[in-house]
Amino acid sequence: MSETLGPADREDAADLGRGARSVVLVGLMGAGKTTIGRRLAQLLELPFVDTDQEIEDAARMSVAELFAAYGEPEFRALEARVVARLVEGGRQVIATGGGAYMNEGTRRLLRERSVTVWLKADLDTLMERVAKRPTRPLLRTADPRGTLRDLMDKRYPVYAQADLHIHSRNVKRDVIAREIIQSLARHDRAKAAS
Repeated sequence: MSETLGPADREDAADLGRGARSVVLVGLMGAGKTTIGRRLAQLLELPFVDTDQEIEDAARMSVAELFAAYGEPEFRALEARVVARLVEGGRQVIATGGGAYMNEGTRRLLRERSVTVWLKADLDTLMERVAKRPTRPLLRTADPRGTLRDLMDKRYPVYAQADLHIHSRNVKRDVIAREIIQSLARHDRAKAAS
């Protein structure tokens, strides 16, 4: 268990690592799902998987190439199948693509089989992060900031259905991972008490 966790957090992480449900991170591109998810998985001593990477490995194409070749609807259908397969694959930390949680069937499955964590970030934080990766197909527009703002307007009300909400901001990933562990522990205790 990591030295970055205090004794209570280490105990929570150990308990959570033995739990039955996967932890699924949702949120917009740039929210930190992959970076924080990897660290969270280490702390919980669970496998980590990124749905975009799984899709790219299966298709032998990048997400941007899949969007270009088949369009967003076909990509989203593939994404839903990948998420369903992963959730059935045992306890792990899963980082989803930004649009995965928008699918009603995916949300329903995740509610039943996992604990969902929304990594919520403000527009400036998201823009700063996505500017480092110009391969985002949904941001290949004349006004990427406006596009991202529109995505926030459409998706944030849906992301708000997640079990837990964590503010993603420019702090060390250990800080956010620790906040997730603490929230997961509170969530588990509340469920056990009900």
